[in-house]
Amino acid sequence: MARIQAMNETKFYTKLLALPDGANDVMYLGKRYLLRKETLLEGKLLKVYAEELGGNDVVSGNYYPSMKDGLLKPCEMSDKKVIDFILNIYIL
Repeated sequence: MARIQAMNETKFYTKLLALPDGANDVMYLGKRYLLRKETLLEGKLLKVYAEELGGNDVVSGNYYPSMKDGLLKPCEMSDKKVIDFILNIYIL
């Protein structure tokens, strides 16, 4: 039986950790976003919130690395959307 990979062992978590805190100008699927990342509670909470500039898209979620080997709580959207966004953005 294969072990389910913990979120803290994924490329998503590695990339999320590598993003600098504060406001970042990023590109996602050819569109520009303003991404805000905050590391809170001594690293026990990572918050991300991104707004598409000139559009209506929003990506938002909280990540708890110390809960259940990593727990993503997206805000009114799917886990998949938040994960895909983090994996496919690049900072301008």
